[in-house]
Amino acid sequence: MLAAFTFNTAENLPVGLLEQISGGLRVSLPAAGLLVTGYGLTVAVASLPLAHATRAVPRRHVLAGLLATLVLSSAAAALAGSYRQLLVARLLTALAQALFWAVLGPVAVGLFAPVVRGRVVGALSVAGSLALVLGVPAGTWLGRHGDWRTPVAALTVPALVSLVTIAALLPTSRPQDAPAAYGTRPDARRFALVLTAGTLSATGAFAGYTYVVPFLGEASGFSPAAVRLLLMVFGVVCLAGTAVTGALLDRFPESALTTAVAVQTVGMLGLGAAGGRPVPAVVFLVLTGGALGPVFMAAQNAMLHCAPGRTDIALAADSGLYHAGIAAGAALGGLILPAYGVRSVFLAGGLLTAAALAVLLGARWPRVAGSLSRPG
Repeated sequence: MLAAFTFNTAENLPVGLLEQISGGLRVSLPAAGLLVTGYGLTVAVASLPLAHATRAVPRRHVLAGLLATLVLSSAAAALAGSYRQLLVARLLTALAQALFWAVLGPVAVGLFAPVVRGRVVGALSVAGSLALVLGVPAGTWLGRHGDWRTPVAALTVPALVSLVTIAALLPTSRPQDAPAAYGTRPDARRFALVLTAGTLSATGAFAGYTYVVPFLGEASGFSPAAVRLLLMVFGVVCLAGTAVTGALLDRFPESALTTAVAVQTVGMLGLGAAGGRPVPAVVFLVLTGGALGPVFMAAQNAMLHCAPGRTDIALAADSGLYHAGIAAGAALGGLILPAYGVRSVFLAGGLLTAAALAVLLGARWPRVAGSLSRPG
C-alpha cells in the first residue's frame, strides 16, 4: 500500500508543481506539461512488453528492483540540472510504474484467501487514491513554500521503506506457482469486453476531467477559491467511492464495474447538460468523482478473475490501455474545446462512457436471454 501511494504520488506530483518547474528550469509550461504526458504515454506503451519480458523472474526480485528504480529516479529528478535530465528521470520512473501495477495485484492478493481478494484490491486502490488526496497536495504545498526539488526528493523515503520491507519479508517463489498467477474463471470474451469498456471509460473521463478547472470557472461560474475547494471534494469523494466499492468487490465482482461505469456516465453527461448551474454542477461532479477510482479498481479486479492466461499479463494490458485512454481523452478534449466550448468536452466524454456501459450491458444480455429461453 505504501509503494502504491508513492508511485501514484510520483506520477501526479508535477501537476501541482508545473509553474515552479517551468520557472526553475526556464522552460515553457507546455514543455513542463510533457513531464506528465510523456509519463502516461510511457506507461501505456511499456506495460505489456515489460510484463512479458519479466514473466519468469520471482516477484520479490521484480518489486524490489522497481522500488530501487523509484528511489534512484526520484533522487536523480531532484538533482536534475536541466529539463532534459528531469525528463529522463521521469521516464525512468514511468518504466518502473508500467510494470509495478501488473505485478503488484497478483502478489498482494496471492497472500490472502480467494474470498477476500476483492478487499485486498480495494485496499491497494485506496492507497493509490490517497496520493491524489494527500500526497500531491502535500507535495504541492512543500514546493510552493520552498523548491520543487524538495517534494520530489522526499519520495525517496517511502520508496526506500517499501523496498527494504518487500526485499526482506516477501516470500520468493516462481511467478507461475503463485496462488493468483492465473484467473479464477478464465474467459477470453469477458477479458476483451472489460479491456474495451475500461479504455472507453478512461478516455471519456479524462476528456472532461483534464479541463475541469476551466469548466467550473467558465461554465459553472465558481470563483478560483471555490474551484480549489471543489477539486478537494472531488478527491475525497473519489477516495470514498474506492473504499466503499472495495468492500463490495468480493460480493459483486461483475456488477461493481457496471455500476461504477453507469454512475460515471450519469455524472459526465449531467455536467455537460446541466453543469452551467452551480448546484447541478456540484451534484454531477460528485457522481463523476465517486466513480472514477472504482472503475479502474473494478476492472483490475475483473482481470484477476477472467484473465485467459497469466494475471500479470492481463493487468499489464489493462493498465497500459487505461493510460492510453487517459492520453487519448486529454487529446480529444483539447481538440473539442476550442471548437465547441468547455461543456462539450464533458458531453463527448459522457458519450464515450455511455459506450463503455453499453459494452458491459451487452455482455450481460446474452446470458440473461439464454437463461430466460431455457425451459423450466
